[in-house]
Amino acid sequence: MRLSKVLIAVLIAVAALAIAAFYSMRPTAVEKAGPARAAIEVYSPAFSNGSTIPTQYTCDGADISPPLAWRGVPAGAKSLLIAMVDLDAPGGEFVHWVLYNVNPNLTSLPQGVPTNGTTQYGLQAVNDFGRVGYGGPCPPPGKPHRYVIYVYALNSTLAVPPGAPARQVLQAAGPYVIGVGYTVGLYGR
Repeated sequence: MRLSKVLIAVLIAVAALAIAAFYSMRPTAVEKAGPARAAIEVYSPAFSNGSTIPTQYTCDGADISPPLAWRGVPAGAKSLLIAMVDLDAPGGEFVHWVLYNVNPNLTSLPQGVPTNGTTQYGLQAVNDFGRVGYGGPCPPPGKPHRYVIYVYALNSTLAVPPGAPARQVLQAAGPYVIGVGYTVGLYGR
């Protein structure tokens, strides 16, 4: 029941951001005010929505990106952006991953996307760990953190070079979002 309340709270926060003015430097601020957004269904074959992220996708394991899949990308999408954000980090939202200019015809990513600026799937930003690509959950000891994996459909590609700061990429994406979906994983130590 508590998890349902968390998911409802996340949904309310996403909806509020979609109607609020865009404000910079917040990963979820990609959902700038604008027309209604198409809902994209996002899931991982490795864990179900609201469940624990397996250790291999964290800093306590192989620290590789989890497999992801999605459906419902709206017509008119020119690219996709995938972002993973820790909502419960001690210093505020922490960006673990931004992969952008992903082909909108893709419907999934395998586990272990290489941590290069340019990959066969798209371009990657520098995460809040200061590294290019994916950086898995690595929370301090205590209550499990919520890791939200977003898939954004954009009506443009982004003219941002690989290796740019993740927040810069997210900010640049804001005006182009035409669809969004997410899944939530938990991880604690």
